[in-house]
Amino acid sequence: MAAAKASVVPLTEETAATDRPPSTTPTRRAVLVWGVGMLGYILAVMQRTTFGVAGLDAADRFGISPAALSGFVFLQVAVYITAQLPGGLLVDRWGARTVLVLGGITLAAGQLLLAFAPALVFAVLARVLVGAGDAVMFVAVLGLLPRWFAARRVPVITQLTGIFGQIGQILSAVPFLALLHAAGWIPAFAAAAAASALAAAVTLAVVRNGPRGTWSPSPSLSAREVGGQMLDVWRRPGTRLGFFGHMGTQFSMMVFTLLWGVPYLVSAQGLSSGAAGRLVTLFVVCAILIGPVIGVLTSRHPLRRSWLLLSIIAANVTVWTAVLARSGPAPHWLLVVLVVVLAAGGPGSVVGFDIARTSNPSPNLGVAQSIVNLGGFLASLLVLATMGGVLDALGGFTFEAFRMAWLVQYPLWLLATVGVIVTRRKARRLDAERGVVPRPLREVMAARFRR
Repeated sequence: MAAAKASVVPLTEETAATDRPPSTTPTRRAVLVWGVGMLGYILAVMQRTTFGVAGLDAADRFGISPAALSGFVFLQVAVYITAQLPGGLLVDRWGARTVLVLGGITLAAGQLLLAFAPALVFAVLARVLVGAGDAVMFVAVLGLLPRWFAARRVPVITQLTGIFGQIGQILSAVPFLALLHAAGWIPAFAAAAAASALAAAVTLAVVRNGPRGTWSPSPSLSAREVGGQMLDVWRRPGTRLGFFGHMGTQFSMMVFTLLWGVPYLVSAQGLSSGAAGRLVTLFVVCAILIGPVIGVLTSRHPLRRSWLLLSIIAANVTVWTAVLARSGPAPHWLLVVLVVVLAAGGPGSVVGFDIARTSNPSPNLGVAQSIVNLGGFLASLLVLATMGGVLDALGGFTFEAFRMAWLVQYPLWLLATVGVIVTRRKARRLDAERGVVPRPLREVMAARFRR
């Protein structure tokens, strides 16, 4: 595979390293900076998913229907999506450290407001704040990696960032849920707010945008120039490939963990709250185990990254079809398989960020990765809202209502699959013009078998 020159922007699935930190060996300082950034992101995931695990409690507290409940999360995700591109621009302009601190403070404010919300309108405002704070955290952490770690290590560390972030789901499904049921609504959400406030303070003290001399802000641009920059980033086939790959692998997992998973397992599948929490914990454990494997495959086989995306989409379609085809609750082993396959969606969606990283120059990385992140969350937003409407129309949290509601996933899987195949073809056409042509998969497998 031809190596990309430093002055050339890689535009395809090809792995390329245009930004290298001073050392190829991670230092303790680099790991510390990444670890503190990770703490903020883990807590962001926890704040994002607390409302989902408390969904039934929230419905009772505020007296709202399933459609209104989905409206809460719809609004949160809509704000998340709206803040993506501004967040990416802020990372490029202000640096990851500032954005991480502001994101943590915003998350803390949102959860504290939700804890003491005296009326529904205040709860809505609280989820707006949580969506805005959550929107910038992952992209900000990713912005640290190319400057603190060698490029060849970034794919694996990107995967570790994504999967360790899902520890936040364990925090919401186990200790947060236990505190909610033991101490009540206000102490649980107030404690969650305090955690993000503390993480913001630690970030301010420890995190720097890069080793001395390796980071400088992107130049100030007019609104017209910003629009042109975003259009240029979108036109790169690698950006669009990451967008559709992120969409197809992430939305089912996100909808399940963000809102409808626990109510589905409890109300439709007949599990206890504790059993549902254990499946959520299994989800996170599996994501942690699967993520490094996908990271290594991404690093070693950069021209096959799209196959990872398509395989995960196919696995999701297959297992969901097996669950939804049943006329009654699924056996426990099948629900375990479903959770394991959904867990692969998180690490799989991170592959889209890696494709964007190797398809764009350094000053555009924040914008490019924000565009990729839009893919999964736009799809999640659509499914969340549509499922809430279907559940409301069919009588609420019943087996048949959930069975029909989950069917809205299939058109989006089709769209994502077509998008990956079409943009991959364009990316490989550019590869061929530069003399980079992947060997047929059957030849690669045959050669490995002979060795």
